[in-house]
Amino acid sequence: MALWFECKVRYERMTENGTVKKVNEPYLVDALSFTEAESRIIEKITPYISGDFSISAVKKTKISEIFFDDSGDRYYLVKVNFITLDEKSGVEKKSSNFMLVQASDFAGALKKFEEGMKGTLADYEIASITETSLMDIFPFQLGVMKAGENPQ
Repeated sequence: MALWFECKVRYERMTENGTVKKVNEPYLVDALSFTEAESRIIEKITPYISGDFSISAVKKTKISEIFFDDSGDRYYLVKVNFITLDEKSGVEKKSSNFMLVQASDFAGALKKFEEGMKGTLADYEIASITETSLMDIFPFQLGVMKAGENPQ
């Protein structure tokens, strides 16, 4: 299971009308620790930003799964309540999970989420779907080893 960290990157960006504006943009990174998350976001974002930038925040998220759609340009956070039945008391219990869906719009996010949940045996209900301000997601990928590195 992936551990997702939200990293906020602060830098100055040139707007369309030519003015410089300070922005603080959130990105999602798959990492094992806060240190690795900061290191990975610096590595991933450096080619896209000219000038100075800083990592203004790194925090763990409660995202349990991500449904990707390459045609989507936005990210939607889906709060899902899984419903279980306590056999002893006969009472329904709900446990919340958060999932992220990449889509072009709200309807696309709902459709992609439902496609991703097909085959799930657990009963669930969608508590909410909200658009996030995430700019991009960087899942962990095994890369090509560099000279002198040891395989793990």
